[in-house]
Amino acid sequence: MRSAFVRSFTRLTATAAVLGGLVVTVPATATATPAPAPIASTSFGPQSRADDAIAWFRARNGSTSYQGYCEKAVENAYGRTGIYASAIANWNDAVRRGAAHRGDLNPPKGALVFWNISSYGHVGIATGDGNFWATSVNGRIGKASLPYFNSYLGWAQPNF
Repeated sequence: MRSAFVRSFTRLTATAAVLGGLVVTVPATATATPAPAPIASTSFGPQSRADDAIAWFRARNGSTSYQGYCEKAVENAYGRTGIYASAIANWNDAVRRGAAHRGDLNPPKGALVFWNISSYGHVGIATGDGNFWATSVNGRIGKASLPYFNSYLGWAQPNF
């Protein structure tokens, strides 16, 4: 003899189930089918890193919290910190490694773009369409067209 619980469960599945106020008819022979797992991003490699870094800046658009810390901002956008003491140190390392593209105004998406606007330099992240994200764009994190600042040096892929 079946228990009262089993009889109630069978009757429930044979007629209807109430889900959050919505009545859903379920056949008595129906079996639960697990929902498919959400599709994860299949994008890997440098472009997904670049997209993530650009998204980091976009999420902080208008913020003044990184004023004077452009190198820290680009490193943080790439999930790192404390790699270079300044933007100019990053640029000089790119030059030393032969990775600098001097004066090139067509950096690919995710490339770091550099200026010699102070003893510390300045750096941002290229969007691949002639624009870049950086601190100090109108006094805050923002997007602008290259070259924007005077004394544009060029671009290099991030070395972190």
